[in-house]
Amino acid sequence: MMRLTLGLALACALTAAAAQAEPARPPITGISHIAVYTADVTASDDYYGRILGARKAPDPEDAHGVRYYFSPQQFVEVLPLGPNPGLSRLAHVAWNTTDAAGLRTYLIAHGQPGVSALRKAADGGLWFETQDPEGNGVQFVQPASADARAEPGAISGRIIHVGYMVRSRAAEDKFYRDLLGFRPYWHGAMKAGSTDWISQQVPDGHDWLEYMMVGDGSTTPLDRVDARELGVLNHFSLGVPNMEVAVTTLISGNRQSPRHDGPSMGLDGKWQANLYDPDGTRAELMEFKPVTKPCCSDFTADSPER
Repeated sequence: MMRLTLGLALACALTAAAAQAEPARPPITGISHIAVYTADVTASDDYYGRILGARKAPDPEDAHGVRYYFSPQQFVEVLPLGPNPGLSRLAHVAWNTTDAAGLRTYLIAHGQPGVSALRKAADGGLWFETQDPEGNGVQFVQPASADARAEPGAISGRIIHVGYMVRSRAAEDKFYRDLLGFRPYWHGAMKAGSTDWISQQVPDGHDWLEYMMVGDGSTTPLDRVDARELGVLNHFSLGVPNMEVAVTTLISGNRQSPRHDGPSMGLDGKWQANLYDPDGTRAELMEFKPVTKPCCSDFTADSPER
């Protein structure tokens, strides 16, 4: 009996020691940015700076790029298109964390491959990068500023979600849900029995990632995806409190992009409208909250407020 008691005590001690040795995941609080490539820097500057109204600034992470800020913590990073480009204009997506060094340690401890060194940007922010299971670039940023106020003149001060093409839900879930702790938010499709969009919120906030499914039970076959379709799939969404006001502001200021569509009611019950940058990457204006019942599934988490 004594040996059994000692054995159980030792097992408990070893379990506790292992739990202490395994680092906890630091908070992932929301979207930092999306980075896109452009073939026409001047046209992109007009789109992001004048049409969307974001504040232009040097890129403290990459001297070849430019940042367009919607708030001091959220922006689009525009990078020059290199030689021999593929169809996609998506460079990477990035998430804000309160502890970049700790999150990097957490990912390495859990066997995540391809984790870069921790880097310090010229503005003092910390960041590192890795890839998701399908090879998409993913960064984690500890921002230099705690200020989240909207930039004056921007059509929105809040990026509420980013989305990109996903071929395997199971593979991406291992990274985003199992490893990083993203939480289900909503899913939907163009027709019954399919799944086209799968949204999951960051574990410590209300911003979300949208899998734009291709194949794997979706209505979009992989062989239909060309450069134009990729620009629709790979996108970011700007939250607005009132779509009519936002679109009226764009129209009255002659700020509609040459290619645009909407406003329309999304299948998630939220008003939305789309603008496209000169390289085809979509910016989706979206009201923060649904105004009618969504199709396909209920929301399983609270929507962002502002």
